[in-house]
Amino acid sequence: MTEADTAEALLTGNVPVLATPRLVALCEEASCLAIEGQLPEGGTSVAKRVQFDHLVPVGVGVKVWAEATLDRIEGRRLVFSLSVSEDGGLVAAGKLVRVVVDRATFLANVR
Repeated sequence: MTEADTAEALLTGNVPVLATPRLVALCEEASCLAIEGQLPEGGTSVAKRVQFDHLVPVGVGVKVWAEATLDRIEGRRLVFSLSVSEDGGLVAAGKLVRVVVDRATFLANVR
């Protein structure tokens, strides 16, 4: 975790601790890695819903890691359990729903 990952740097607070949006981004990255190579040709996934609890503050210099476990598939919906940890224990946890879409069609509908 660096200064660039803090709430101060991301303008989401005035404390020099790991920002919640950065934690969510780490979890999204983990969810993408969990399904890498598993989507249909031309497909991608996009986040639809995030439920997230940021449990403890983490200071600059502490190493954190995110894990995403695919719990179930509901048609095009992929439901993940999320966790972020550091050596001292759990930092954050939650759920993420991603939806599988055709990449070209999705991009054609961007406003």
